[in-house]
Amino acid sequence: MDNFEVLHDRKNTRSVKWDMLEPVFQTTDVLPMWVADMDFKAPEAVNDALVKRAQHGIYGYTIIDSDVKGSIVNWADKRHSWKIDQEWLSFSSGVVTSLHMAIQAFTEPNDGILVQTPVYTPFYSVITEHDRKVVRNPLILENNYYQIDFEDFEEKLKQGVKAFILCSPHNPVGRVWKKEELSEMARLCLKYDVLILADEIHCDLVFSENRHIPIASLSEEIADQTITFMAPSKTFNLAGLDASYVITANKEKREKLDAQFGKQGFHNMLNTMGNTALEAAYTHGEAWLEELLAVLKSHQEYVTEMFAAHTKELKVVQAEGTYLLWIDCSELNMDSKELKKFMIEQAKVGLNTGVDYGVEGGAFMRMNIACPRETLEDGVNRIIEAVNIRL
Repeated sequence: MDNFEVLHDRKNTRSVKWDMLEPVFQTTDVLPMWVADMDFKAPEAVNDALVKRAQHGIYGYTIIDSDVKGSIVNWADKRHSWKIDQEWLSFSSGVVTSLHMAIQAFTEPNDGILVQTPVYTPFYSVITEHDRKVVRNPLILENNYYQIDFEDFEEKLKQGVKAFILCSPHNPVGRVWKKEELSEMARLCLKYDVLILADEIHCDLVFSENRHIPIASLSEEIADQTITFMAPSKTFNLAGLDASYVITANKEKREKLDAQFGKQGFHNMLNTMGNTALEAAYTHGEAWLEELLAVLKSHQEYVTEMFAAHTKELKVVQAEGTYLLWIDCSELNMDSKELKKFMIEQAKVGLNTGVDYGVEGGAFMRMNIACPRETLEDGVNRIIEAVNIRL
């Protein structure tokens, strides 16, 4: 666990999280707890593999061979009880890139694309930048826990939705969907012939009392209707290495998606270092991940308990996975602009503004807890102090 307590200086490393404070928050005087990467070093096995590759010194075109693909197949089986074939895999620099490709390959301008709001902000641009229409299925917050409005979900599908972008586990609300929920969403998508685009990038970041179930693993029929997007980037803090993959069981759909990649100049390649890191992480990173999950669970409990004990105005929404906390600030009685300004100027903490995830998030903020405990405690205490001074 000691590896997760070391404070690493990330300033001046071209880090989005640490070196983009001025353009994002209009000040450098905030503690960054926003964009979804971790302030932890990647597993030593990954770093060792990268050093060894760099020492070779030649970075020519790199193939994705059966060893790399096999590491993904084995990981999916071991961690998620999902048996996939190597031939189902396609590769790209990132999940969002792949979603853009899928929207272009399988939908047409003016088609409706369903999302469950509040939701990961790039989903909106993935839809609107290709002249498709965002169709919202707002999640229901009851007793500090988000649930799916299935009546609304079906009603929206009836209106002619062509695709559904599933966020599983859900960012930002932290839900890990149960088998019954996934089955019902899949049943309705099959009923109305809606393609499921499953962003499952947070699939490994699930707390022990919960289990991530890939929606495509439920049945062959559902797998035929689903394209799944995954990556080691969130799990092992490899986002800057640009390595992700797509799992498509249906051969016709896979070929159509690969053709769309080809039209944009992407030809199933990864950069040399991303290729190396992916294989090392999935082959040797499991023990590191188990330690990380224990740290994140402890951090989640700490923030929840501290806010409950020291403020009446802030509440951490019950989460089952991810390292992102969705904080209900509605008792502060601020609009989204006031809330953002308060966190920056009074608390001096850089969080993600909830309204960016949809209008439903106007009274919320998103906090990244994947940092050493010292950093976490600093951020939490800043917020508590600011709230109590204000009141």
